[in-house]
Amino acid sequence: MNMRSVLLAAGLALASALPAAAEKLSLSALSAYLNSFETARGAFTQINDDGTIQTGTIYIRRPGRVRFEYDPPEETLVLASGGAVAVFDPKGNSGPETYPLERTPLKIILARQVDLSRERMVTAHDHDGSATTVTAQDPENPDYGNIQLVFTGPPVELRQWKVNDSGGGSTTVVLGDLELGPSLPNRLFNIQLNTRQR
Repeated sequence: MNMRSVLLAAGLALASALPAAAEKLSLSALSAYLNSFETARGAFTQINDDGTIQTGTIYIRRPGRVRFEYDPPEETLVLASGGAVAVFDPKGNSGPETYPLERTPLKIILARQVDLSRERMVTAHDHDGSATTVTAQDPENPDYGNIQLVFTGPPVELRQWKVNDSGGGSTTVVLGDLELGPSLPNRLFNIQLNTRQR
């Protein structure tokens, strides 16, 4: 084997050992991933509009249910269930503040059937060499704000999202590794039950 062949073989071996550059993930692949699971659980880090940081555990049960359980010393709890979002503030004593899930961009990924290729839903679809970012909104109500979803893959994984609300505020949620398909009891998402327990 001559030197050129040796160098060529070494170069091919090195190339095969390096991870392939991630390609831009298609909207159909991202929709299929989101539709592939009903339940998920994992750690999250939340970066608020004022720069403060909170951590906790997120529980997802599609369609329409999510629970943000914040780590101590935080006592805040956020639940989405039955078409409503309830924010339990430990400083309040009049029950949770509630508002319609329909008015939040988070409803896009909590839908029974996610279809990011729906007309006027996705307003941006970008790739930075390692992750694919999709900006999505409610096509009928773009004034409700939008959600920026960041995915890596293949295999496809949801890594973070940023909700930009109608009031101009934004909240970023960075996800740890999500466990897909865990058994999650209904009581985790029951707003009335959690109101009584608090």
